[in-house]
Amino acid sequence: MAPALALLAAAIAVAAMAKEASAARAFAAASNATSPAAGGKLTVHLVPHSHDDVGWLKTVDQYYLGSNNSIQGACVMNTLDSVVDALAKDPARKFIVVEQAFFQRWWAEKSPNIRAIVHKLVDSGQLEFINGGWCMHDEAAVHYIDMIDQTTLGHRMIKKQFNKTPRAGWQIDPFGHSAVQAYLLGAELGFDSVHFGRIDYQDREKRKADKGLEVIWRGSRTFGSTSQIFANVFPVNYSPPNGFRFEVLDESNMPVQDDMMLFDYNVEERVNDFVDAAVAQANITRTNHIMWTMGDDFSYQYAESWFRNMDKLIDHVNKDGRVHALYSTPSIYTDAKHASNESWPVKYDDYFPYSDAKNTYWTGYYTSRPTFKRYVREHSGFYLAARQIEFLLGRSSLGLFTTSLEDAMGISQHHDAVSGTAKQHTTDDYSKRLALGASKVEKGVNNALTCLTSLNGTCLSSVVKFSQCPLLNISYCPSTEEKVSEVKSLVVVAYNPLGWERGDFIRVPVNDENLAVESSDGTIVASQLVEVDNVTRSLRKFYLKAYLGITTDKPPKYWLVFQVFVPPMGWNSYYISRTTGHNRTGYVSTQVSPSNNDTIEVGPGPLKMSFSSASGQLKRIFNSISGVDLPIQQSFLWYRSNEGDTVDSQASGAYIFRPNGTTPTSVSSSVRNYREDWKLEMTEPVAGNYYPVNLGVYVADGKYELSVLVDRAVGASSIHDGQLEIMLHRHTLRDDGKGVEEPLGEVVCLDGSCKGLTARGTYYVKVDKLGHGAHWRRTCGQQVYSPYLLAFTHEDKTSWKSYNVAKASMMNEKYSLPDNVAIVTLQSLDDGTTLLRLAHLFQAAEDPQYSVIAKVELKKVFGKRTIKELTETNLSANQKKSDMKKLNWRVLGDSESGHAPLKGGPIDYQALVVELGPMEIRTFLLKF
Repeated sequence: MAPALALLAAAIAVAAMAKEASAARAFAAASNATSPAAGGKLTVHLVPHSHDDVGWLKTVDQYYLGSNNSIQGACVMNTLDSVVDALAKDPARKFIVVEQAFFQRWWAEKSPNIRAIVHKLVDSGQLEFINGGWCMHDEAAVHYIDMIDQTTLGHRMIKKQFNKTPRAGWQIDPFGHSAVQAYLLGAELGFDSVHFGRIDYQDREKRKADKGLEVIWRGSRTFGSTSQIFANVFPVNYSPPNGFRFEVLDESNMPVQDDMMLFDYNVEERVNDFVDAAVAQANITRTNHIMWTMGDDFSYQYAESWFRNMDKLIDHVNKDGRVHALYSTPSIYTDAKHASNESWPVKYDDYFPYSDAKNTYWTGYYTSRPTFKRYVREHSGFYLAARQIEFLLGRSSLGLFTTSLEDAMGISQHHDAVSGTAKQHTTDDYSKRLALGASKVEKGVNNALTCLTSLNGTCLSSVVKFSQCPLLNISYCPSTEEKVSEVKSLVVVAYNPLGWERGDFIRVPVNDENLAVESSDGTIVASQLVEVDNVTRSLRKFYLKAYLGITTDKPPKYWLVFQVFVPPMGWNSYYISRTTGHNRTGYVSTQVSPSNNDTIEVGPGPLKMSFSSASGQLKRIFNSISGVDLPIQQSFLWYRSNEGDTVDSQASGAYIFRPNGTTPTSVSSSVRNYREDWKLEMTEPVAGNYYPVNLGVYVADGKYELSVLVDRAVGASSIHDGQLEIMLHRHTLRDDGKGVEEPLGEVVCLDGSCKGLTARGTYYVKVDKLGHGAHWRRTCGQQVYSPYLLAFTHEDKTSWKSYNVAKASMMNEKYSLPDNVAIVTLQSLDDGTTLLRLAHLFQAAEDPQYSVIAKVELKKVFGKRTIKELTETNLSANQKKSDMKKLNWRVLGDSESGHAPLKGGPIDYQALVVELGPMEIRTFLLKF
């Protein structure tokens, strides 16, 4: 330690032993010191916090207001009020605020006087924003674009109101952690550290023994050391050590009684307990700095109880002199760790799957509530497309209509929301918020499309009224089921949010078989009528009555299927008109009779698939162009849930996957029963080998790759070589004892009877020769996430063509993004700027053709507008990229070759060309 630092640290230690009169000086010194311990003394960083779930056992409103306390006594509004009062009493005290969904509600209703106090607390460092997202998002079931969006929403609020940029991630409660999170927070966001509590119990014990709980996490193998972040894993969880929880009504509360005139004086006992706990933690931690997380779920509702006791502990512990204690934050703690110049273990992979006991793998939530997971994913893609349409429209009297969805989308990424681990009434509340927000955005999109497709560029004179069909998944779409008249056609406008032209099939429910489809240029489009099956008819009838109260509905007879081609970030119009039967150019599907060999072959072109006529399951895929010829066995199976047994009472539930009975025999392989940086003792060979899947999954042998893309977050595994296992749905009879206190038994009730919830979805399957599947997975994966946004209206076809823009693109004609680049965000902000994010889709060395530098010509992307100003920022757009400062960390046994990752170069501000290397995300604020 440098002499100057030693003198400063000593001064802090002396100041901390003084009474309250000198507490402010101690706080000021500690805030600026890089190592606040005197003479190498063990320093305990007390970090006051409250973990406030944005919905879980209660709804987000109930948690904020403190209602429905029969379920849980929690009131976040009281916590924030109480904390501000307590901090204002003593400048030495500190507190960290995490979930902006709660803080922004509270802030909006505060008086100017209270706001001024909070500003002072934030500016002085007493109140620090940590993580700073709208919620503490999940890391398994959440899409990375939603991670970015909800974090950006919170960060922009903090920047706007306080001009602060959070420095630390605080993911203390998600049930396992993703390397994607570490990469996004480290390389792209600019955090110095991330702190969390939940890792596998076997991994934790090994890390305690090796003093390896704190690591340098390199979350991207593509970027290596340039993506690293200091990751602090708590020794137990995010609670204080035993005996130091000071919630006023807690049965275990043991206050520090330092008034010798009263009974129960216990200063010596409490100081000894403090020192013992600190030394025990120091024995499993590198350096002479340890962190105590002084809080728990919905703590500090009477904050003075906590702070009064911590004030006394700090005073008496520092007088004792064996260890040093101070109020701290994750940022101050990280600075102290960095100043020690210690070398740290390095980690690359996920902290998945997570288990906290022998038969307790938290892998069930990867699939829990699959319909809600799909609902969130569907709105994520819709939100992305709607923001693009809002940008295309430009500033108008409509305002920023997409803000109606930002709160609901942010809340739904919470680690007890999209994860499927909230109570049923809370999940219903999440869904309701999404539905209400989406309904408002839908109206804005319909109005915007009316304006955009109007030839004269005005909105008011147009009589065109668009509608959308969010219930197409159950074949319900009033616009398309309405009879197509002899005068008007059904006009379908398809918007493509991708940066390249695409051709996808769409299907809409219709009641007329005499229909023809025409594209915007007058070309007749081949179409097909597929009879709506009885299962779909039954589901439609049941759910329309249960949810919409529709009882007289007549289901459509057919699905009308045709291919739609749309330019990049643009739209195209298609016209469905009545025609005489003999003039139809489409096809009507017919039921194929079972053949003698029990096989039906489908596919008129080079791709042919064989299905079992008895079961309808896929048997073989053959592609004459790629040379693929692969037999496939498809099965639908189910695991019976373990309800607890005589050996272990652990049951399957919303969090936990624990199958009952005999499990498949494990085959020795590096896919399986393996953790990269610790030796696993496997007790659950099925549940312990499940992993979260957001985009897709593939399995390869020496010849082929079989890829499957998914339409929502799921859990998946490969229990045997050559096999993929994807969990579709979950229903359990028991609660798993992890807090939600309800079995996962989703039902829909109608007329006094209840049925289990039906989950329907689409999986996309492709077989490629070995090493050739990445391009399809990456590009088709974008199409799955960002489907067409469809809008419908009934208009005279000739009139429509005369007065409307049937086809257009934001980009220059014949320009599109490279196949390896996606537009992640295009969003108009309330300050008049535009937020743009571009992402390279491929990892380094993943594909010889596409894992290369890609170039995007912004002038051609925004062909109809002139970019006047461009600023590159970090991922959440709360600071310039050039202002980001990264800490350099020493690691043990660093074996990186030293080759710098392939990254895009500086912006060419004349040509406005942006380069992106593999996996790189670049974020910009634009002015037009």
